[in-house]
Amino acid sequence: MTDHYYTKIPTTVSDRHTWQARIGTEKLTFTTDAGVFSKMQIDYGSALLAETAAATCADLPHGNVLDVGCGYGPIGIYLAKKMPMRDVHLVDINERAVELARINAEANHVASQVSIYSSYLYEAISDQSFALIVSNPPIRAGKKVVHEILEKSKDYLVPGGQLQIVIQKKTRGTQCKS
Repeated sequence: MTDHYYTKIPTTVSDRHTWQARIGTEKLTFTTDAGVFSKMQIDYGSALLAETAAATCADLPHGNVLDVGCGYGPIGIYLAKKMPMRDVHLVDINERAVELARINAEANHVASQVSIYSSYLYEAISDQSFALIVSNPPIRAGKKVVHEILEKSKDYLVPGGQLQIVIQKKTRGTQCKS
């Protein structure tokens, strides 16, 4: 079986690249690798989610932010830049992605503001709650995983907290339906 970006320990040969991108007005630097989602550019959905979430910051109750399925960290790192008074937590099952998210948090000067965990969804943060949970869920991991992100989010939101997600309706000719 080949690795996917939701593989815990990718066996794909490493092929790191460092590049710069803009989300909104922020110019960010990212190191990415084979075996992670959208390794050559920030995908449209992630950029849209990051900008939308940052724009709603003033409407959020007191509390921190969680990025579920963070990959190499573009959404969570951008939110840390835009929400400096909040701690941002990033989780991903892919250990290579988690390592890259840590590298990218340092490169973008938000390492002191973020906590990054290797975790299947909410497992590593099971005792915490958040004002905002964001996710560009791993559609190819299947409906069970996506539904778990959605259904369990309510257990981790403070009163008045928000879940913001982005989902691409079609993935290579397959349509995801609920």
